[in-house]
Amino acid sequence: MKFSCEKALLQNAILTASRAVSLKSTIPALEGLLLEAQENGDVYLTGYNQETGIRSCFQAEVTETGSMVLPARLFGEIVRKMPDDVLLFQEESLKVHIACGMSEFDLMGIDPEDFPELPTVEYQNSLTLPQQTLRSMISQTLFAVSDDESRPVHTGSLFVVDDEGLTMVAVDGFRLALRREPVTEKNGTFEFVVPGASLGEVEKICQETDAPVEVHQGSRHILFKMESTILIARRLEGEFLAWRQAIPRNNPIKVTADTKQLLSCMERVSLIVSEKLKSPLRCTIGDGQIDITTRTAIGNAHDCCPVEGSGNGLEIGFNNRYMMDALKAASREKVTLEMSSPITPCIIVPAEGEENFLFMVLPVRLKADM
Repeated sequence: MKFSCEKALLQNAILTASRAVSLKSTIPALEGLLLEAQENGDVYLTGYNQETGIRSCFQAEVTETGSMVLPARLFGEIVRKMPDDVLLFQEESLKVHIACGMSEFDLMGIDPEDFPELPTVEYQNSLTLPQQTLRSMISQTLFAVSDDESRPVHTGSLFVVDDEGLTMVAVDGFRLALRREPVTEKNGTFEFVVPGASLGEVEKICQETDAPVEVHQGSRHILFKMESTILIARRLEGEFLAWRQAIPRNNPIKVTADTKQLLSCMERVSLIVSEKLKSPLRCTIGDGQIDITTRTAIGNAHDCCPVEGSGNGLEIGFNNRYMMDALKAASREKVTLEMSSPITPCIIVPAEGEENFLFMVLPVRLKADM
């Protein structure tokens, strides 16, 4: 194998494919990147941890085709430290010579036969949407994905494709995040669950552009195609929460708040809350304002946020992080909080315009002496 290319092209491909490399594996090849040079000038770099596989492609001047596996971390560091110039890559009998300017390295690689093949995704259903749309949908729901392995299906996000478009739902037993967007390019109605770790990588690969990302559903895997990069993730099996029935919407109390102002109040009160000093936020929903207080072993904190509407003095407690995560993900200047009692969930939706996101946070029982 022999090729030459711009350093920046190879470096970007390494950064992308390395996201799926195993940090530690019983198969040494999985701690490396599979490098494949083809006659048409395409060079592929593949990382695979047996859960998620990422393959990135770039153009090079290929004079000899071939393939090999190189240790991902070392290969990435070598290329990163090289001068910003054309890089020459030459391999023979799994020994590779990398040169750029006056810098040269000789490395031993691994037989590409030791690198497991990426799963084949037999396309059953598909949809296409802009990269920036999918990226924002993931960022607004990923925080609610569960890390509880006893319910594996909830360690991912549910994709529902129907007449309304694409709906993404994440739930961890204490909160729920929902994001919806219209999709014109789709074939039929279908749904599947993608692991949260894989979606985190999709979010990083997607750019803030209208360039398309294709999502293809197979019987056991999901494929995301973003320009010169593909990501393959296994589907999570199991019965996902019946989320439509779980969201209460007939709530008598509805107050509207400035999103940043409410978040700032909660952040200030949360300064005396920590992992060691846990305490819920006591929210008193009055006429035209929310009073927020908490008490820990090091002191008390109080703040208030003006709102439109009245909660008739409802006192309700929340985990501070869960509420702040939801407010940070809300992409509108104002949100409406819907509630009905101290023991039923709080629903957070946009105050104006299309209701394209919904967050649900379960309350925390308050102690009488708090």
